Amino acid sequence: MKEGYAKTLEWLKTNPSLDELCARYPGEWAAVQQDISVIVERGAAEELKAYLERLSAQTALGKPSSGNRQQNRETALSQFIRSRMAHESIKKLCLSTLAADAGATKGKLRFNLLNGYIAQKLLFSRGLERKPVSLFWFRLFWPLVWQKKRLMPLVQPRGIYCFYSRELVEALAGMIASRSCLEIGAGDGTLTRYLKDRGIALTATDNHGWNNAVAYPDWVIRLDAREALAAYAPEVVICSWPPSQNDFERHVFTTPGVQLYIVIGSRHQFAFGNWKDYRQQSAFELEEDKELGALVLPPELDSVVYVFRRKNHHA
Repeated sequence: MKEGYAKTLEWLKTNPSLDELCARYPGEWAAVQQDISVIVERGAAEELKAYLERLSAQTALGKPSSGNRQQNRETALSQFIRSRMAHESIKKLCLSTLAADAGATKGKLRFNLLNGYIAQKLLFSRGLERKPVSLFWFRLFWPLVWQKKRLMPLVQPRGIYCFYSRELVEALAGMIASRSCLEIGAGDGTLTRYLKDRGIALTATDNHGWNNAVAYPDWVIRLDAREALAAYAPEVVICSWPPSQNDFERHVFTTPGVQLYIVIGSRHQFAFGNWKDYRQQSAFELEEDKELGALVLPPELDSVVYVFRRKNHHA
């Protein structure tokens, strides 16, 4: 590694984009590209998952083994960077596959007039500003959209990973009730905005690491998750699509006052969240809420809502 270990760690905590990682560490990227290309050529999707899990298991930042300390640190850092690159590139690969399946491999990916009109009316208030989706109207008109697989590749580069139905917002508001609530990794603050409109008092925070893609409102406070948890001491925490293998969710489980942690993500575990930390923590019971998951749109995403409830506490 060309830069100091501590300085590189601080940079990685800003969640640099895949392009930034590749530009700074071309050697690691070449190795990851080679590994992924071999797996893709074999057409074995399960091997991609196993590859990501293997990289994650090899990552041990801050815990160098015996021997040359500097060499061990550099090895651990290289493994961590490769893991981050692999997760981000496979996520992009999945989006590219969706686009290809939709027959949009040439030219600019876009909806035709009718499909675009329906999607705009169902999902957005104006431009790319999302609105709480009417489940009734969505179920009525979404089947008329035949270019469904183009939606997420179009909006994901702007930090949009899903859409929230009115029914989901109402259900979440009922779960939070009068308790203090914090959204971490809030992005453009869409979910917080919906919940505030339902009378919920909560604070949206984000480290603003996606300035190139996301327009952060002033009320999405610039704090990383650890700082936000310490500053606000919430009873309820919510996070929508936390990055895969992130290093911030673990702090939710060690914040004493948290009673409930709600995570919106994917049925495909490699695509979001830090499952190592989910499994290693022992203070919370984890369950999938299938009724809530069905209220995250569109259904083609296979979205899931996981709920962590503190043991020995009625949440």
